[in-house]
Amino acid sequence: MIGQYLWPFFRIGALFLAMPIISSQVVAPRIRVILAMAITIIVAPMLPAVPAVEPLSGAALLITAQQLAVGLLMAMVLQIYFAIFTSAGQMLSLQMGLGMAVMFDPMNGAQIPVISQVFQLLSFLMFLAVDGHLVVISIVVESFNTIPIAPFSVSQLDIHQMPAMGGWMFASALLMVLPAIVALLIVTFTFGVMNRSAPQFNIFSLGFPLTMLAGIFILMLISSTLNGVFTRLTQTVLAILRSLVL
Repeated sequence: MIGQYLWPFFRIGALFLAMPIISSQVVAPRIRVILAMAITIIVAPMLPAVPAVEPLSGAALLITAQQLAVGLLMAMVLQIYFAIFTSAGQMLSLQMGLGMAVMFDPMNGAQIPVISQVFQLLSFLMFLAVDGHLVVISIVVESFNTIPIAPFSVSQLDIHQMPAMGGWMFASALLMVLPAIVALLIVTFTFGVMNRSAPQFNIFSLGFPLTMLAGIFILMLISSTLNGVFTRLTQTVLAILRSLVL
């Protein structure tokens, strides 16, 4: 009876402890534990019966480790997904000359560029707006049917696609801001030509503020397309998450 609630709590709790948004430093660990316990109490009676093993035996420790691994693996997929927007903001910040303009991020407890923080906050808000957190909770609940609480083989987890997610992250981040990077490259190239044509004007003294101003204007233009990009990336990561555990 204890295992019917304890082992699902380990899988759900591991997801909440490492999942973006919920795992941020602004959310107290007590809140995460309470939220994991509440969901466990709701879904535990609907789950398949767990094996009756000795709580302190080797089999029980193996089941506990596997439940933690499943929850952390799902959280890692979401971490890679949200890293797309942070990486895109860093690429754009470096191209605009704002690579040194960093701010403290209370979510992760680190310093990131200003543009990255804006992209990160937008991604969090849009993820919550489309009920992405509810879809993730439904996936972890459905995973108890495909990966029951019992000793299982690693082959049941579709982890072969995890290394490819790193390339997918960088490619998606680059494609998101590629128009802005190309436009800013053209602006920089234009200043270089002007400086070679009339070096006495010292064009580069105005290059930094004009490049930053052009970057802000281009960012305003591409922000209208972020909705479609976000929806497509969200559908992709949820499909990856389903294929991983379902």
